[in-house]
Amino acid sequence: MDSEGQDEPRVVWAVVESGIGPLLLAASRDGLVNVVFHATDAVRERAVERLASRLGAEPVEAPGSPLLAEAIRQVEAYFAGARREFDLPLDWSLISGFNREVLRELTSGVPYGTVVGYGDLAARVGQPGAAQAVGMAMGANPLPVVVPCHRVVESGGGIGGFGGGLETKRRLLALEGVLPEPLF
Repeated sequence: MDSEGQDEPRVVWAVVESGIGPLLLAASRDGLVNVVFHATDAVRERAVERLASRLGAEPVEAPGSPLLAEAIRQVEAYFAGARREFDLPLDWSLISGFNREVLRELTSGVPYGTVVGYGDLAARVGQPGAAQAVGMAMGANPLPVVVPCHRVVESGGGIGGFGGGLETKRRLLALEGVLPEPLF
């Protein structure tokens, strides 16, 4: 196998432990393609089936794959408090259009330790008044944590929704210093 991963299967995945529970990380030759919260056996099985269907290739469990090595290192460093931003190639093939535009703006324009309102993010992509559509884009994010949808909150100060669950969102925001660490 060469250093470019050319002998690798087209899509590989592994589960890593994190401060918010097990995460499934999947990568293609183009980059990290999916992050899945709460990667228990049943969740992993559904996620792998969904990836196979959407990408047209059977994902292979390969925790030692060069395609995943840097993503695993960076995710582990993030949860250890040693990394504030991700510097990874991302495969955006699971999302397109407005949703992709919003997620790219989120990635580049909302740094670690800050938050943005749904409406503010809509305005940043030239769609003021599309706060609800931004919420839908956050829910469709195939790369949570790495593409930090947890940093999007309600303009009135509420935490907003989150595909990984509100407790997970609170823990991510606490990790980044936006919220206080839970006492229990």
